[in-house]
Amino acid sequence: MLDAIARLRRFNRAVTREIAALDASFLGRGRPLGVARVLSMIPRKAGDIAAIRAELDLDSGLMSRALRSLEAEDLITLASNPLDGRRRIASLTTKGAEEIAIYDQLNDSRAARILANASRTEELLAAVDLIANALNRNHVDIKPSDPEAPEAKACLASYFALLSQRIDGISISHVPDPDPEAAAYRAPLGAFLLAWSDDLPVGCVALKRVDAVTGEVKRLWVDAGARGLGIARTLMRAIEELARNIGMQQLRLDSNASLTEAIALYRSNGWSDTAPYTGFPADIWLAKHL
Repeated sequence: MLDAIARLRRFNRAVTREIAALDASFLGRGRPLGVARVLSMIPRKAGDIAAIRAELDLDSGLMSRALRSLEAEDLITLASNPLDGRRRIASLTTKGAEEIAIYDQLNDSRAARILANASRTEELLAAVDLIANALNRNHVDIKPSDPEAPEAKACLASYFALLSQRIDGISISHVPDPDPEAAAYRAPLGAFLLAWSDDLPVGCVALKRVDAVTGEVKRLWVDAGARGLGIARTLMRAIEELARNIGMQQLRLDSNASLTEAIALYRSNGWSDTAPYTGFPADIWLAKHL
C-alpha cells in the first residue's frame, strides 16, 4: 500500500497542474487564479467583501490587491455597504458579468474534457464528491428552500431511492409530482431545509406542523459522499431550532429499524421512544421535547 501522505500529495499536484493554478493567466484570461476566484465569488456572496475574503481564506493584503486589479480592469465597482458603513460591497460591471460567463464556459469545457477521458466516470464522480465534501466540511450552509424547488426535488429523489434500497417491501421509483405534502413544508405551517456544500445540495430535512405545539420531522437525507461529516446532525439541530422559534414545544418522527445510522443519530440527540402513530414502513417512533 502506497503511503497515504504521498498519495494525497500526488493528488494535490495533479489538481494543481490540471487547473493551471500556477499560471499567471488562468484559462488564458490575463489574470491569475486567485483574482479570478475573487471575481467569481462576488455574485455568490452578494458582493460582501468580508464574506468573500472569509470564504477564500485570503489575507487582507491579497484581497486588496485582487480588488484593485479587478477595479482597474473595469470589472467591478466598490462602495460602502449602505447598511453598515464599516463593510464594503463589490458590484459587477457589465464587463465583469460577461467575464464570469466566459470563465464558466471555459471551466465547463475543461470539466467535460476530464470526464470524456475517464474510463470509469461514475467512480470518478463519486471520488470527487467525497473529496470535495470532506474539504468543504466547515463550509456547509443550511438554507431554507421551497420543497418543490429543483434542488429540493433532486434531494427527495435520492431520499426515496435510499428508502427503496434499505427497507424491504417498499419500492418508490420517483418523487410525487406535484408533491401532495409540499404545502405542509412551507411557512407558516412548516419548513424545508437544504444543506449546501459550495453550490451543490448535499442534504435535506423537513418540518410540518401537527398541532399548535407539535411538529413532525420528515425526510432527513444526506448524500452518500457527504456522510460522516456531521451534516445530518447539523440539519437536525437547525430544524429543531426552527421549530422552537415558531412556537413548537415537542417534535415527533417515524423511521425504520433498517436506517440504523439515522436511529443512532436521533437517540444520541435526545430523542426517545413514543407511541406508534403511523404504519408501514415505519416501525420506530420517536419524540423530543424542545
